[in-house]
Amino acid sequence: MAEEKFCQGCHQKHRCQEVYEHLSKMECPSVVPKVVVAFLLPILVFIGSLAAFEEILAKVIQSKELQTVIGLLLSLVVSIAFVFITKVINREFVKNE
Repeated sequence: MAEEKFCQGCHQKHRCQEVYEHLSKMECPSVVPKVVVAFLLPILVFIGSLAAFEEILAKVIQSKELQTVIGLLLSLVVSIAFVFITKVINREFVKNE
C-alpha cells in the first residue's frame, strides 16, 4: 500500500514494473548456499564453540565470570578464524572456475 502511494505520482511507474518482471524471469543460480555460509554458519560456529568452551573451562576455571569472558573471547577468535578460512577457500574456488 505504501509503495502504491510512492509510485502514484511517478512518471516511470510502468518502467519499474517492466524491470521487476524482467528480473523475475531471469534464471540464475541460487544465492541460498552463499547466504547460509556467509550468515548462518558463522553464528552456528560461534554458538557451538561457546558451548564447547564453557564445558571445557568449567573443569579448569572456578570463577564463572572468568569462564564467561574467556569462553566469549575464544569463541570470537574461532568464529573470526572460520570466516577468514571461508573467505580464503571461496577466493581459491572462484579463481579455479
